Amino acid sequence: MIIVVGSVDGLGESFDRLMKISLEHVHRSRMEDGCVEHTVQVDCENSLRLRFFERWRDAIALEAHFARPESRAFAQEVAKLCARPPVMTIHEAEEKSF
Repeated sequence: MIIVVGSVDGLGESFDRLMKISLEHVHRSRMEDGCVEHTVQVDCENSLRLRFFERWRDAIALEAHFARPESRAFAQEVAKLCARPPVMTIHEAEEKSF
């Protein structure tokens, strides 16, 4: 399983737009093959920061997600609406039951 964790710091005047396109991206991504979970939340310590959490079946599914024109367009628009470059880390994980 692949886990993606990210955040973006918005600007006051464009935060509503940033949140709208982020939710659209999340809802669209959830429909993709290999998407296990995809969420966005407002950070309770910084109300202009959005945090993303994603789980993907495997690296192939994540690569297909990144290659989609809609994902590339989302990333380009986010870059115009944020105070600093977005942060994203990708982790390979093994799911275990206890």
